[in-house]
Amino acid sequence: MPHPSEPAAHKPAASRLSKAERRRQLLTVALVIVREEGADRLTLGHLATQAGVSKPITYEHFGTRAGLLAELYKALDAQHTQALQAALSGVQQSLVATAQVLASAYIRCSLEMGGEWQAVGAALSGSEEMAVVQQELLAGYAHLFAAALGPHSLLAPAALHRHCVGLVGAGEALSVLMLAGKCSEQEAAATFAALIQGGLHGPNK
Repeated sequence: MPHPSEPAAHKPAASRLSKAERRRQLLTVALVIVREEGADRLTLGHLATQAGVSKPITYEHFGTRAGLLAELYKALDAQHTQALQAALSGVQQSLVATAQVLASAYIRCSLEMGGEWQAVGAALSGSEEMAVVQQELLAGYAHLFAAALGPHSLLAPAALHRHCVGLVGAGEALSVLMLAGKCSEQEAAATFAALIQGGLHGPNK
């Protein structure tokens, strides 16, 4: 990803970009700021300076700093989700194989983008925006997990959904443990795979 000091990459003329392209550019620059300067430095004003646009443009796209952080958090999550979907696309095997692929991909994605994801999440912590985003993303992950595990489960749809909501929480907790250096990627993935496999043949209610 280009460094903010590269004006050609971050400061194109405003007239050359559509609204959608400008939004993507602003989020790209925002991620660079988080990576290189920390989430505390990410403000609408600083983003405007680094992106080579006027401050009203950043306000037009995100409204508030919390709005910017929420959109950046969702953009990072979209990368995570796409990686999971790609990993699962070729899996037409047993529950064990599906669980291993799902667990390994989830933990690997968390490791690769954990620093930025945690920093943005921490900056949003406690805000109304974060509560809304977390509910939205939890629903998306639960649906993805249910789609992957449904063929291997005897649970009714509602029970499978609850199981998957719990799995997403477990995956997040294991990712935090790994990023804190308290377990390895392999240990986190193996534990998560075991949890994924458990409970899928429980009470069908």
